[in-house]
Amino acid sequence: MFESLSGETQLYPILGDPIGFVKSPQRLTANFAERKHNGACVPMLAPEGTLSDLLRGIAPVSNVRGLLVTMPHKCTMFQHCATASETSKLLQVVSIVRRNEDGSWHGDMLDGLAFVEAQKKAGATVEGARVLQIGAGAAGSAIAAAMLDAGIRELILHDVDTAKAEDLVKLLAHRGQVASGPPDPTGFDMVINTTPMGMHPEDPLPVSSELLTASMFVGDVVAGHGQTPLLEAAQAAGCKTADGSGMVDAGLDLMLEFLLQKQ
Repeated sequence: MFESLSGETQLYPILGDPIGFVKSPQRLTANFAERKHNGACVPMLAPEGTLSDLLRGIAPVSNVRGLLVTMPHKCTMFQHCATASETSKLLQVVSIVRRNEDGSWHGDMLDGLAFVEAQKKAGATVEGARVLQIGAGAAGSAIAAAMLDAGIRELILHDVDTAKAEDLVKLLAHRGQVASGPPDPTGFDMVINTTPMGMHPEDPLPVSSELLTASMFVGDVVAGHGQTPLLEAAQAAGCKTADGSGMVDAGLDLMLEFLLQKQ
């Protein structure tokens, strides 16, 4: 992996806090090598509130060609982008950025596309599904948009911040049947968690495990933590499931195409 590391190596840090669970540095760097691109992805622990200072430091480092952005910086990073995709402009979030010719940042939000692809690969029937989504944050907003674009029949959003959920409903109303509601999975074809719940053992379940049935598909964005309590409960109920690692895998090609400016 490090045979080609030199002064010509192009860097693509991943910024976030926490950062210890991420798998993108190893996988992305290996994929750069497979494509004969001298690039490396490195993890950078960047606590909330430090992004502006970090970007000022990175600005003159011309071999930093792109950034992967994870929580808690997806909304803040959008504000530092000179240009962005239509999805990012709509949601005002980014998950990845690359340099424009003038050194400024161009952003996109790939979480939604990667999540939908991961659910399909794990056996979910997305088109025509009635979906309960827990979480309306940065990743959740992109996933909600992508689920509607993928042809689901109805999306019910729940977030502990009810105003955030209602705002997202209004933003996405033109894309399909979407409303806010309680975290009750009864009657849904798919139940998806787009919150960080499950990263820590003491986290509560996003939905009641007693209400899960074998006919449901349950997906989770949490990656790098094995099977979350939600997915363990879902599997015990007989559900098909997809964890966040599948989303990471599905997103690798999307990230490579974006960073290498081939899309």
